[in-house]
Amino acid sequence: MGNVIEVEELMKNYTGFQLGKLCLKIPDGCIVGLIGENGAGKTTLLKSLLGIIRADKGSVRIFGKDIKKNEREIKEEIGVVLDNMFFPESLRIKDVNAVMKDVYKKWDTGLFEEYISRFQLPRGKVIKELSKGMRKKLEIAVALSHHPRLLILDEPTSGLDPVARNGILDIFMDFMQDEAHSILFSTHITSDLERIADYIVLINKGNVEFDSPRDELLDHYGILKCGEEEFSRIEKGDAVSYMKNRYDCEVLVKDRDAAAEKYRDFVVDKITLEDFMVLMIKGEKQ
Repeated sequence: MGNVIEVEELMKNYTGFQLGKLCLKIPDGCIVGLIGENGAGKTTLLKSLLGIIRADKGSVRIFGKDIKKNEREIKEEIGVVLDNMFFPESLRIKDVNAVMKDVYKKWDTGLFEEYISRFQLPRGKVIKELSKGMRKKLEIAVALSHHPRLLILDEPTSGLDPVARNGILDIFMDFMQDEAHSILFSTHITSDLERIADYIVLINKGNVEFDSPRDELLDHYGILKCGEEEFSRIEKGDAVSYMKNRYDCEVLVKDRDAAAEKYRDFVVDKITLEDFMVLMIKGEKQ
């Protein structure tokens, strides 16, 4: 399996924040979930991949090509949903088709109309009159309607109710039926990634802190719960990180079955992505 995206020692400096030196490989034919708290660098990374932000150092290769040298060619093959709407608010939904035909060589009017109907979007409404959920659906329709090979998505399901979110996730899964397709998906709704992601990448303070298959994380990691006095019994090296709460301690363990066997009088629960992210970012190291 090759890599659809390769990031090498990417750096971007802002006042009070630095991205990198960040290295990352996104496998071909996979859905990769990008998680991290606000301000961790997720959006900066995505915009650097798209050439919207120019990195200070490092390189980005997409489809095996340098983004700096092949930006137009590469963007033709990428469907994008960013967290902020990029269409003029005075534009009507039905006018978006005419605009996008001039942007993408492979723009498919029929496919766009199919998505507009599927999402029940009012063609005559101007964008400023749309709800956040409708705007998001419009962005997704545009991202998919020029037959991209890669989707780069920043909070694509935010503002959608659970039923609509499930429908959008089904669309992403349909997109992945073609093994040549890939998705990089940044979101705070970690349950979406538990459902569809193949890999999980955790960004913390501008760096990749974790990069692993989703199943490996959810099947093996766990949370050991104990009292503060009992916490002293946990051997160094058994805890990835821990948090001491008001009434108990929560300990992130890499092998929950081994932890349950070793600490039989403690509770060891399965992990969720949300629990994992909190303990990795906010937890203390032993």
